[in-house]
Amino acid sequence: MKFPIVLIGFLAWLNPYNCSAQNSSQKTPDSIAPGPFADNSNHWYMGPDKSRMINPLPGKPRYQPTQLTEIGDNILLFQKTNGGWAKNYDVFAILTEAQKDSIRERRNELNTTFDNGTCFTQIAALSIVYKSTGINKYKEAAVRGIDYLLSAQYANGGWPQYYPLEKGYSREITYNDGAFEGIMQLLKTILDGSPQYDYLDVKYRKKIGEAFTKGLDCIVKTQINDAGAPTAWCQQYDEHTLQPAWARKFEPASISNGESSGIVLFLMSIDHPDAHVVDAVQNAVKWFQDSKIYNTKVVTIPAPTMQTPFRTSTSDRVVVADSTAPPIWTRYYELKTHRPLFCNRDSKVVYSLAEVDRERRDGYAWYTYAPQKVLDKYAAWQKKWAPGKDVLEHK
Repeated sequence: MKFPIVLIGFLAWLNPYNCSAQNSSQKTPDSIAPGPFADNSNHWYMGPDKSRMINPLPGKPRYQPTQLTEIGDNILLFQKTNGGWAKNYDVFAILTEAQKDSIRERRNELNTTFDNGTCFTQIAALSIVYKSTGINKYKEAAVRGIDYLLSAQYANGGWPQYYPLEKGYSREITYNDGAFEGIMQLLKTILDGSPQYDYLDVKYRKKIGEAFTKGLDCIVKTQINDAGAPTAWCQQYDEHTLQPAWARKFEPASISNGESSGIVLFLMSIDHPDAHVVDAVQNAVKWFQDSKIYNTKVVTIPAPTMQTPFRTSTSDRVVVADSTAPPIWTRYYELKTHRPLFCNRDSKVVYSLAEVDRERRDGYAWYTYAPQKVLDKYAAWQKKWAPGKDVLEHK
C-alpha cells in the first residue's frame, strides 16, 4: 500500500494508456507512460531494503518511455513463474547483469500482488510492446499475466491483495489503493475492443467477460447499507462474508471515501449500465453530497524532525477553519454513526486529526477531495443514464 498514500491523483492510474473504450480505428500507444508505475518505483527509491531482490543503483539510471523492448524485457524479467509480479520495483530501471541474475534466482518466490498498481499495469505495458514490435514473447507474457489475474479471482467476484493467498488482511477483497477497479478497468478496456488487446481470441474474451460480470456483481453487493440507506464502500471486505473488514492496524472497517470515489468513477464509465449499477452510482453520489465537510482545510506546518520505527517525520498537519475552503471529506466515516473517524497504530479509533499520533497524522491521507471528481461528472452522467432521477436536485 502507499505509504504515505495520496488518493487525489490515483484515479489517473485507471486509464494510464488512454485506451479505455477505444474502437478498432484507434492506435496503440508507441510509448509506455511512467505514471501507472509511479507508486511501485517511488517505494523502490525510498531506500535500501534487505528483503528485496535488488536495490536501486546510484544515480537511478532509467530507460526512456519509448525504449519499448528494454522496458518490456524488464517486465519479463520481473515476472514470476505463476505469471504475476511482486510490487515496488522500477520497470524503467537500467539494471546490471548482477541485478538481473538476482532477479532470475527468485522467480519462484511467489509474493505476487495487485497492490500499488501491480499486474494490470504490466499487462497493459506488455501489450503495447507486443503491438509495436510483433515479438511473441511479450504477448505470451501478457497472456500469462491475464491467466494469473483470472485465477486469483474469488468465486464471489472479488480479488485479494496477494495471490497465492497469504496470512492476514491481504486475503481480504481489496479496494484499497484502487486495486479492484484497476483490474476491472483492464478487463473493461479489453472488452471495449481496444486494439491494444486484439491478440486475445474468443476463448479469452469469454473468460474475461465472465470475470468482469462477477467483479461488477461483487462491487454492487458490497456497497455499504448500515443505517437505512446505501452509502459507499470500505477499503477491504471479508472474503467469505463480504462484510467490511479492518486492514492495517490504523485502517478500520469503515466507509472509505477515497477508494469509493475510484469505484464510482469506474461505474460511471460503463456504457448502458443496468439498474443495479445506476442505483449504486446514485446512492454513492448522494452519500458524497451528504458527507461533505465545509469550511475546513488541512494545513501542513513545519515541525522538528522526529524519527520513529516506521518513518522519519519532518512536518505536521493541522485542521483549520476556513470559510473560503472547498468541500472536503475525511477518508474514513464510522459505520452506523457515519461520524468522521481517524485511527492510531494501536487501532484506537479517535474523532479528530489532533488525536492521531504525529507519525500517522502527517504520514497518512486522512482527508480527501476525491469525491468532488464524482460530483463534477454526475450531471452529465445522470442526464445520459438516469434522466428521471437527479439525487442532487435542490442540493
